[in-house]
Amino acid sequence: MKDAAPTTIYLKDYTPFGWQVSDVHLTFRLAPNTTRVVSKIHFAPNPEAPAQDFFLHGEQLKLIRAAIDGVDVTPDLTDEGLRCAVPDGPFLWECEVEIAPAENTALEGLYMSNGMYCTQCEAEGFRKITYYPDRPDVMSVFTVRIEGDVPVLLSNGNPVGTGDGFAEWHDPWPKPAYLFALVAGDLVNFPDSFTTMTGRKVELNIWVRPGDEGKCAFGMEALKTSMKWDEDVYGREYDLDIFNIVAVDDFNMGAMENKGLNVFNSSAVLASPETSTDANFERIESIIAHEYFHNWTGNRITCRDWFQLCLKEGLTVFRDQQFTADVRSAPVARIENVAMLRGRQFPEDQGPLAHPVRPESFQEINNFYTATVYEKGAEVIGMLKTLVGDEAYAKALDLYFDRHDGDAATIEDWLKVFEDTTGRDLAQFKLWYSQAGTPRVNVTEDWQPEAPDQVRGGGRYTLTFTQSSPPTPGQEEKAPQVIPMAVGLLNPNGDEVVPTRVLEITEGTQSFSFDGLASRPVPSINRGFSAPVVLERESSPEERAFLLAHDSDPFNRWEASRLLARESLIAMITDNAGPDEAWLDGLQRLLRDRDLDPAFRAMMIGVPSDSELAQVLFERGVTPDPDAIYAAKETLAQVRAERWADLLPSLAAEGTVDAAYQPDAEQSGKRALGAAVLYLTTRLDGGKAAQAQFESADNMTLQLSALAQLVRAGKDEAALAAFEAQWRGDRLVMDKWFGLQVGATTPEKVVTRAETLTIHPAFDWKNPNRFRSVLGAMAMNHAGFHRKDGAGYRLLTDWLIRLDDLNPQTTARMCSTFQTWKRYDSDRQAQIRTQLERLRDKPKLSRDTGEMVARILGN
Repeated sequence: MKDAAPTTIYLKDYTPFGWQVSDVHLTFRLAPNTTRVVSKIHFAPNPEAPAQDFFLHGEQLKLIRAAIDGVDVTPDLTDEGLRCAVPDGPFLWECEVEIAPAENTALEGLYMSNGMYCTQCEAEGFRKITYYPDRPDVMSVFTVRIEGDVPVLLSNGNPVGTGDGFAEWHDPWPKPAYLFALVAGDLVNFPDSFTTMTGRKVELNIWVRPGDEGKCAFGMEALKTSMKWDEDVYGREYDLDIFNIVAVDDFNMGAMENKGLNVFNSSAVLASPETSTDANFERIESIIAHEYFHNWTGNRITCRDWFQLCLKEGLTVFRDQQFTADVRSAPVARIENVAMLRGRQFPEDQGPLAHPVRPESFQEINNFYTATVYEKGAEVIGMLKTLVGDEAYAKALDLYFDRHDGDAATIEDWLKVFEDTTGRDLAQFKLWYSQAGTPRVNVTEDWQPEAPDQVRGGGRYTLTFTQSSPPTPGQEEKAPQVIPMAVGLLNPNGDEVVPTRVLEITEGTQSFSFDGLASRPVPSINRGFSAPVVLERESSPEERAFLLAHDSDPFNRWEASRLLARESLIAMITDNAGPDEAWLDGLQRLLRDRDLDPAFRAMMIGVPSDSELAQVLFERGVTPDPDAIYAAKETLAQVRAERWADLLPSLAAEGTVDAAYQPDAEQSGKRALGAAVLYLTTRLDGGKAAQAQFESADNMTLQLSALAQLVRAGKDEAALAAFEAQWRGDRLVMDKWFGLQVGATTPEKVVTRAETLTIHPAFDWKNPNRFRSVLGAMAMNHAGFHRKDGAGYRLLTDWLIRLDDLNPQTTARMCSTFQTWKRYDSDRQAQIRTQLERLRDKPKLSRDTGEMVARILGN
């Protein structure tokens, strides 16, 4: 039987909590199955609240005692918390509960990971620790005492006391309960320090399990670089005496920004050249920056309610993207960000899981930690910065920090500082927060060689933009939005005759003219991806090849190549055509240009994903065939390898690094080019070069890229065995071993390999990283997962049903794999529906998973 129908929570129903919390004192007496939590909390009536109803959230707690002003009380308990009669004025609430961290497999609240106590309280995990108003607008100062028999006892804020078997911490900055953290265990620290811009010395530590100390140096440098960057760019200084990071193996997400005590998935902080790839290093650098930047955009200023999640996450993602652009290659970083947006967020916007950047309602907030909130939320910040300009953006941010420090803020608060700074009316721009879906912008053009009304001589070129947004769940009609469209014009010789100009589109249809032109220009539209839209414009392969050769905007140069590749693949799939010769020739010329960043050239070798091609086919009225898409991409890769056979050796030489390994942008770019070349070379030599690289590799980037090509070539048996023998003692490297076998193999092997790996002794399905390494990799292998007989759907659903009882959050997020199901043929749709209904009908299905399945099914 099912649990009671879940409650839907609406943004429009927000009311402040009836009570203010001035200070919180918590005592933890740690024990794996019988941890006692004693709380002492001072409450006072909230004059801003319409009522003083006293309800405290609490789940899976055993109440031992409750008292008000020292007098025992007997509250009314429910599965979601307690209610109690309380005085009209200020009072002291005391409570003691018992919890069992060792039995907490959901990894929310206080749980255990390989003998270590740790917490995850965002979004609503604190209610599994003690009774409390677990909502982000209730902020208080916390003092914490931890008692236990493990050597390291950590919490938020600054240490204020320590002794035999206890430690005390005090955080002077008011925070909501979701930012509370506690970690306790047998840990060792990798120490350092940072001197702030006002001369304060801050103690820094990365805490890890013994044996992992050698993987902390890069993370520490990334932290210090982030601290300095936030001072230089945003004027934000760290505000405590100590900053701690802890690496945890069992963690549902990448990391968590708890005030002064960041908890990280081990994969997001531990790194060494031997065990981590260049991509791992860049991801770690970005995540550490992201969590540190939250200290101001998320912690000092938090969100009033969970509907405002995009306020802290969108802004902080934008800030970490700025950081990566500054410390690495800005053009490559922008292309990577857009590729991620299109790969993760666009499908979300195009399917049953579409929702606004600021949702109007939810049943389970964990289901809204999405690409829309994070990545699209960051794009909205970027558009705002483009519209107001760099100087006004900086002034608005200063005002935001000054005005709202210590607040639980809203999107309205955020936009108001920009209105007050610039005098602009942002009411229409606000639609980006309330309208779901990806706007589509159709572009037409007109050329008048001799426009009669021009003051100057020459021609007039006019671009007309028409915007529309397809219907999404709950939103059939959409209003025109503000779209900043960056445009440049090139003359027929490839020279830029009109440099980048931002056109502000505010109407459903709007035209912009450029006068005084000697010849009809070639437009470069949406430069830098200035707006997260789908651009619709008829253009010839010759024009795209021209932009590929001449555009001064790196993003649009990449975009021209991507569109040529996409259209070539579509023609191969639908018309049995051959690859586009002009594109291949133009790309070959670009690849020979040694003045271009190797990382940029590596990205140019890439082609659109299987999923993107499937969506394009679907939108054009063609039912996508995953096998046909895979076959076309394989054919194209073979053609390119043969056509560029004479070029590949010189590119491979450019992709070789002779110096000692460094994970910096320069070396990483070269290795990325080398990996892209190896992908093609393997098609010519059957894996000979890959085998040689695998055997000689002195870093994980080279070893893993070689292994990937051996897997693709079917020459992997010995290499996989050797890799396992070498790395079976390293859990993070073994995640790579598991994932590569499924993700890189040919479609007919995917499900069988995944099934085989789930019975491998090292497959710990309760660990989110390991679960995702196999089942997530299977779901990402497009043709393999969408096998005609539905075996991939059945296998994934089997495991989701099993996982849901233990870890609803990871289960629900994995369900999004099915969100594009309606674009496939009727047989595949029927098979996916059967599996979704099987999951829906599971007894005691979690609220997290139930909401996701219902939305995907369209219920």
